[in-house]
Amino acid sequence: MKIAYQGEPGAFSEAASRQVNAMADLLPCRAFEDVFAAVNEGRVDYGVLPIENSIGGSIHRNFDLLQQNDLPIVAELEVPVVHHLLALPGTTLPEVKRIYSHPQGLAQCEHFLQTLIGVELIASYDTAGSAKMIATNRMTDAAAIASRRAGEVFGLDVLKAGIQDYEHNTTRFLVIGRKAVSDAPHDKTSIVFTLPNEPGALFKALSAFALRGIGLTKLESRPMPARKWEYLFYMDLKASPEQPACQRALAHLAEIAPTLRVLGSYASCKPT
Repeated sequence: MKIAYQGEPGAFSEAASRQVNAMADLLPCRAFEDVFAAVNEGRVDYGVLPIENSIGGSIHRNFDLLQQNDLPIVAELEVPVVHHLLALPGTTLPEVKRIYSHPQGLAQCEHFLQTLIGVELIASYDTAGSAKMIATNRMTDAAAIASRRAGEVFGLDVLKAGIQDYEHNTTRFLVIGRKAVSDAPHDKTSIVFTLPNEPGALFKALSAFALRGIGLTKLESRPMPARKWEYLFYMDLKASPEQPACQRALAHLAEIAPTLRVLGSYASCKPT
């Protein structure tokens, strides 16, 4: 099995990929678009994508890419996110003048970062990529916010452990591909749809599921770039299209929604 993910070795997306298959061959990618391309071109079997964080919220770019690509969601999983401040061996905290990380990494450690004086915060494309940059360039006055594994991969020491704002920081990931990851029963479905710009349209759409006792775990709107002030609605349902109630709810929604697409049906990630 081959799996693509965005980031460098040591990224949290790598940890998510190992949850899919610990023995898989992994392909690190520079951008989320590259993950989709790798799956589309058949260079890998699956792509692993972060979709939302319990602190930072949704990763909007991946919602857009799910809409733009014809690759179904086949699984979801969760990864605990523990951030560490990493630096070259011998570097002390007072010597650090710059801290690099992904924007989400910086945002998720805001409380700790506010305690530092005279330190520049610099956003980069990846948490583990920040660690790699510091190690490669031998940056003795800089540190990275990344995972402990990123420190191990790139030979950095932990200056401060567990610096995220909230203890139970977690990122939810989606797996995309053209075949099932496992034979676990599907109990969750992701859809995207549009609605007419008229009073009560969203209420009518939600009622299709409420009337049939189908719970929703996510509702997100995203702008349609080519149509000013019109939106796509992304929704996660606690149901499978194989269930008659879900089939009827989707048929009901299709009568209201000008466009409707099922992005995938899969086994939900069970709470641990």
